[in-house]
Amino acid sequence: MLLSLENIDAYQKLFGMNDRNMAVLEQELSVVSALRGQELQFRGDAENVAAAETAVARLITLLQHGETVDPMRIRYVVSLVREGKSDLLDQLSGSDVIAITHRGRPIRSKTLGQRAYVEAVRKHELTLAVGPAGTGKTYLAMAMAVVALKAKEVERIVLTRPAVEAGEKLGFLPGDMTQKVDPYLRPLYDALHELMGADSYLRLAERGTVEVAPLAFMRGRTLSDAFIILDEAQNATSEQMKMFLTRLGANSRCIVTGDVSQTDLPKDKKSGLVEAVNVLRNVEGVAIVELTARDVVRHELVQRIVQAYEKYEKNGGKA
Repeated sequence: MLLSLENIDAYQKLFGMNDRNMAVLEQELSVVSALRGQELQFRGDAENVAAAETAVARLITLLQHGETVDPMRIRYVVSLVREGKSDLLDQLSGSDVIAITHRGRPIRSKTLGQRAYVEAVRKHELTLAVGPAGTGKTYLAMAMAVVALKAKEVERIVLTRPAVEAGEKLGFLPGDMTQKVDPYLRPLYDALHELMGADSYLRLAERGTVEVAPLAFMRGRTLSDAFIILDEAQNATSEQMKMFLTRLGANSRCIVTGDVSQTDLPKDKKSGLVEAVNVLRNVEGVAIVELTARDVVRHELVQRIVQAYEKYEKNGGKA
């Protein structure tokens, strides 16, 4: 196939450092590649060669629209090519910018699952996003919340998560209540700092425009004109989940995220997130988005870890 890349920089982005990207493509499709001038040749099974050419064409389109190409993106594109769904990648090419970090980095959907998630949030008052670690559930939710606040669609952002992790109890932690719950909320602070900058976050927090609090602090409140995010919702009990969902007030939008495979509740406690997904599946105004290992964007090793655990659980606990 003839490559129509604009300059040497584009070639480097496609092939990767030391041709790392092309090595991944060769491994995934059992082909051998060779670049002769502007012509990229593949050797191997005819079907695999055709798949490799289709994958490269799709990768070039993504590059031309400002997307990055890395081993994880290549594996994702190859998986869609194998399923005959490569045309769906057009939905990601030049996908709209969800938000801009305080350092000027654009945030876009990187997978079709993420795009469906973003669209669901935009069209529904309540979205339940379920999926494994690294799929961008929390980060994308935070990005959309910040955008809504800046656009004055809401007056405040409320971020919360259950303070129950890995069997620890708050009473055994040192310090006052703020110091006790701070470690549980740290991931939310980190995302806010990246999206808004630490100084902007502190100013908004002081005015009460951005609130980060444990789930227990939501009881008895009505949250109006707010963008509300419940993170790590798999650790909320059924009672806590019902309490939280009934806090929603006028002109508010809510996102509930969680990974049902990582529940830290006692064995006799049912996850409120699992229950909510079943109860609310057909309720008008509610969207349920289920992300998978394919949507993992954090690190390619995270994707392999998630897949290994899924296989382990499917085999009844046998490696």
